[in-house]
Amino acid sequence: MDLTIHQAFLPHEDPQASLAFYRDTLGFEVRNDVEYGGQHWITLGPPNQPDTSIVLHPPAADPGITDDERRTITEMMAKGTFAGINLATKDIDSTFERLQAGVTGGAEVVQEPTDQPWGVRDCAFRDPAGNMIRIFEVR
Repeated sequence: MDLTIHQAFLPHEDPQASLAFYRDTLGFEVRNDVEYGGQHWITLGPPNQPDTSIVLHPPAADPGITDDERRTITEMMAKGTFAGINLATKDIDSTFERLQAGVTGGAEVVQEPTDQPWGVRDCAFRDPAGNMIRIFEVR
């Protein structure tokens, strides 16, 4: 079997703040930007990985979600516990410095580069919607 990761989905509430973080701060390229019925879906990804994308989507757009589920999603996003993604870099310290300098619009630094007891060095940010973005150093 030959499987690859094509898309991962993260919720967003503010298209402009999300674009500023993912495009301008992380350096991802915009691959698709769709507005429909007052809602926004934005597909982005690293320029050197054209087959792998993140789709930023309205969190409660699924018609199968109940009002109670929508409230729970909204509460979890506000706490930063609803969704996240792990990214990787070869130089965590310079990546952190560059990203920290560009964090605006509701995004925030959660953790500076840290040597973890399980053997990785990582840092963490929250995007403007509260999604946890962890960045691991890989060699």
